[in-house]
Amino acid sequence: MDKKNQLDMNCLPRHVAVIMDGNGRWAQKRSKERIYGHQAGVKAVRETVTGCRELDIPHLTLFALSRENLQRPRAEIEALMDLLNRYLDEELDEMLENGIGLHPIGRWEELRPDVVEHVKDVISKTSHCRDMTLHLALNYGGRTEIADACSAIVKKALEGNLDDKITEEIFADHLNTVGVPDPDLLIRTSGELRISNFLLWQMAYGEIYFTPVLWPDFRKNHLHEALDDYQRRERRFGLTGDQLQSAGGRSRS
Repeated sequence: MDKKNQLDMNCLPRHVAVIMDGNGRWAQKRSKERIYGHQAGVKAVRETVTGCRELDIPHLTLFALSRENLQRPRAEIEALMDLLNRYLDEELDEMLENGIGLHPIGRWEELRPDVVEHVKDVISKTSHCRDMTLHLALNYGGRTEIADACSAIVKKALEGNLDDKITEEIFADHLNTVGVPDPDLLIRTSGELRISNFLLWQMAYGEIYFTPVLWPDFRKNHLHEALDDYQRRERRFGLTGDQLQSAGGRSRS
């Protein structure tokens, strides 16, 4: 049963992140090539983006391509690049109609040149969209992001444009997600129980929801189940339950 009608619309996360896992296993179960699973996963992407937009969740981050993924067979990588181009083509009108802006994170500018230009074009065309932001993690790695932030801070310090003390706020300002609230909820499909080098800094206090559903089978009702589970949790951020109660009750966002 879909749990959408049971959700408290006043306690939804501001930012949902998703590790879209299980495409290969989904295809293998059907005796197909891995790319068949990636292609089938596009429907799950559409359902998740639409589901978040319908609930007015302002930020959705999808782990589309990790740096490690680029070590896969060349034919699979090329097929993924073609699939990304096709997705951006097919979804642009929908994004514009629903006020969804595109914001890639990761070293996406190192991808195939035609993909980079395609991403830039969609960023430009959706730059005025403010109702929701779709953050696509492309050629992304959490450790790389942190290392890049350190390099940027060191460079700024050497140029004399930084105080001696590096605060958490200064560090966060040098991440790919500057200005974006940290994920309140991370969903991982396929039953794997790890975060796979994804948003390591940003997930410090994020809630994690694991589901055995393979990504190509993920639908809005699965998103609603994850959100229902999220709303049943008490987010303490290092405080005690008593402290939260004295401060005005449970915190979920």
